[in-house]
Amino acid sequence: METLQTIKLMLDQRDEANDDQLKAVLNLAQARLLVLLGVQTMPEELSYILVEVAIKRFNRIGSEGVASHSIEGESMTFTDDDFAPFEDDMQAWRSKQHDQKKGRVRFL
Repeated sequence: METLQTIKLMLDQRDEANDDQLKAVLNLAQARLLVLLGVQTMPEELSYILVEVAIKRFNRIGSEGVASHSIEGESMTFTDDDFAPFEDDMQAWRSKQHDQKKGRVRFL
């Protein structure tokens, strides 16, 4: 399933009314994840991180820069780094990539 469609399914977005916003959030989240991983193309096995971060960011539209929010007994706290909960996963992926490159000889 395409990443955008997965996000729309998770958010219960059945029409295309928010597609432009979702695409913008998705593109920004992907750009940041690529920088964090130090790669040019999105690793398929980490696409779940992209989905979860994009959903968090979409749900926070209008509350950018807010650390916490409370209304009538409901309280929400936002983290500064949406990718922090996935740092162990990203590090495991980096280690796997590093291990796969060991033992190769390249001649230029």
